[in-house]
Amino acid sequence: MASAGCLALTRCSLVGGPPPVPRVSIVHAAYNQSLYDIVRRLLVEHRVDVKGKHVVIKPNLVEFDPGTTINTHPMLVHAALEGFRALGAADVRIAEGPGHRRVTMDLADAAGYFETIPHFEDLFTDLNLDDVSQVLLREPFSRLNTVYFPNTALGADLLVSLPKMKTHHWVGATLSMKNFFGLVPGGVYGWPKNVLHWAGIDECIADIHAAFPRHFAIVDGVVGMEGNGPIQGNPKPVGVLVAGRDMTAVDATCCRIMRINPAGIHYLRLAAVPNRLGEENIRQIGEPIKTVATPFELNPEFQDLRI
Repeated sequence: MASAGCLALTRCSLVGGPPPVPRVSIVHAAYNQSLYDIVRRLLVEHRVDVKGKHVVIKPNLVEFDPGTTINTHPMLVHAALEGFRALGAADVRIAEGPGHRRVTMDLADAAGYFETIPHFEDLFTDLNLDDVSQVLLREPFSRLNTVYFPNTALGADLLVSLPKMKTHHWVGATLSMKNFFGLVPGGVYGWPKNVLHWAGIDECIADIHAAFPRHFAIVDGVVGMEGNGPIQGNPKPVGVLVAGRDMTAVDATCCRIMRINPAGIHYLRLAAVPNRLGEENIRQIGEPIKTVATPFELNPEFQDLRI
């Protein structure tokens, strides 16, 4: 385990004056060759400048069951890889640290990543086993004061969250912010990284989000998961991608598509700029929410989140 010392982070240091109104795109998509053009257009639409920069793509690669939809589709991961390369990125890597499976390459193979993404093994970093640095969290939401993060993630000029649109049996919904749980290394915190649950799962989601302010999100809502997610739920076709620079706005938009009240998701309330979760405070681009809204089945304890 290598360490580059203890890096300090404060939430207030990430904000300089009033933030701009977040822009979130909703586009129809399917798992076919058109996905490559769609992703490239999204990156151009949001003026994602990665020329000469180092990009790390973080998919949601958790578990594999051929009978359901758990992981980010490999074609979307490949489309993002090619999109950032086309924009002139100096280096694009794919990285993940699954919380359940210890042999990440076997999981990626079963999920179709080797078959879909040429030279995947050369492009992939297992964040569970990566060298790490300790980050000091000042004014944290959780009970943690420091967190060890992988150097691959810390060294990225842009960290891209590519989650699956899913419900979650503990926090209600798992989207671009919750996807960053996979940045916390199992080599330090073990499997299934229960320290994050003990320290407050919603609070840790907000802390990890604050630790990586240079981010972009594309949510795989082509086929999501409803019910007892993030692993044991059922496939839910929606047929969209949702993208933007502000992950709280992206996740709030995804919640509305899923017919979930974003104000009821605790980690969104913690991380969002006050009064910025409202639909009127997000500039929607592309498809209106009402034309793609697809109610997701919720576990009984989350029925009060329904809109």
